[in-house]
Amino acid sequence: MTESGGQCRVLGDIHPVDPAAPPIKFEVNLPGNWNGRALQMGGGGYDGTLVTGLGNYALQPDGQPTPLQQGFVTLGSDGGHEGAGFDSSFGLNDEALANYGTQSIKKTHDVAVALVRKAFKRSPQRFYFIGFSQGGHEAINAAGLYPKDYDGVVAGTPSYNVTMMHAGIGGVYAKALYGNGGAGWLNPAKTNLLVSAVSAACDGLDGVKDGVIANTKGCLDTFDVTTLRCPGGADTGDTCLSDAQIGAANDIASTHNLGFPIAGNSLVPAAPIYYGATYSVFTLGTVKQPSVPASGKEAFQYAVYNAIVTNIVTRNPNYDTTKFNALDWSSRLQEVAKQLDSTNVDLSAFAKKGGKMLLTTGLADDGISPENTTAFYQRQVDAFGQRTLDGFMKYYTMPGFSHGFGAFNARYDALPTLMNWVEKGKAPSRLTMVDANKATAGRTRPLCEYPRWVKYTGGDASKASSFTCTATN
Repeated sequence: MTESGGQCRVLGDIHPVDPAAPPIKFEVNLPGNWNGRALQMGGGGYDGTLVTGLGNYALQPDGQPTPLQQGFVTLGSDGGHEGAGFDSSFGLNDEALANYGTQSIKKTHDVAVALVRKAFKRSPQRFYFIGFSQGGHEAINAAGLYPKDYDGVVAGTPSYNVTMMHAGIGGVYAKALYGNGGAGWLNPAKTNLLVSAVSAACDGLDGVKDGVIANTKGCLDTFDVTTLRCPGGADTGDTCLSDAQIGAANDIASTHNLGFPIAGNSLVPAAPIYYGATYSVFTLGTVKQPSVPASGKEAFQYAVYNAIVTNIVTRNPNYDTTKFNALDWSSRLQEVAKQLDSTNVDLSAFAKKGGKMLLTTGLADDGISPENTTAFYQRQVDAFGQRTLDGFMKYYTMPGFSHGFGAFNARYDALPTLMNWVEKGKAPSRLTMVDANKATAGRTRPLCEYPRWVKYTGGDASKASSFTCTATN
């Protein structure tokens, strides 16, 4: 326990039942100017790093006071294990896997409540959760699995279906890029060729050329990958795509049926390769064939595929992922999904108690496809009906935004927006996102509620007032 500037910071371990499992490391920060509220922050990837709660919440605009400075009790954990990146070795232990999947959220929450009661002699009046990626998944679990504990959550680009994403989507990329000896693999030069061609065809479809593709449906209708075809369809160099490479891109851009359900869903979502993904961070790799064990030079989606296949699905760290067939492992994948996937989560209790959720996705996200988030939202529409759903969930799309970066590096006031909805009954309206990129810092756009998109209507293209949210092309 340390004290600094009127804050008491409590760090500790939640010990496991299985002595072979790692503890859950947590931090709870108790402010001297407590406002009666608590904010839990989610992790990312496979977790493994302590979320301290000392900084900004996910996608909070720069220059604002942190939640802790604003008087929130803040808290986070490491998800129940330590590890960097997509280190999945924790998945060899049942309790560590369960903690990562769902239980570390609840256990950290309960520790925080006990500490708040000890420090302030009362419980938080409101308890919120904000996360992005895996943290967005954790936000959905907070609402769906522990509705009594949370009043409002923000789920940014949630990896709510980890098993399907890593085994299903990763499998699509693996087959497309590395099948047939890697004939379909796109090297960095060819990837840039494709990305540039999409941008040239689609950047202006929203009314202004600014490096941001907002009219993604129009882009899908406009862009034709065959314009990049090499003469005769053979691979003749980096200035064109072979038939095999066009086929690989088409496969990545398509929805696939896995052949069996994972947490109630068998459809592998399409990637935004034809409407804004850049593959600049989550690359298609630098090698034509994957190594065994993986070298780190493979495509990002193969790397996460390999991580779940080895230590979590087969539980064989030396397994040759190039030989993995999802159908052969369908029972085990379904078992893993019970721990890791929230595809079929029931939000009815959360809605009934008055809980609110903000859901967002980046339209240029090549790490977690926007189609994946939209599929989650559509399942909620089907479950509740649009009118009922609008009463507790809002879904926003962010053009030009990938997975925490992008041509438009979006930030918005999620916490005050959520608080106004939960505490004052003021539903979100006319939200604005601001670009955090250095070169374009401060430019703004409307944050449009799905299925509307941001269209330029005239004026200063750096101001949100020059755009409108439209549902038509």
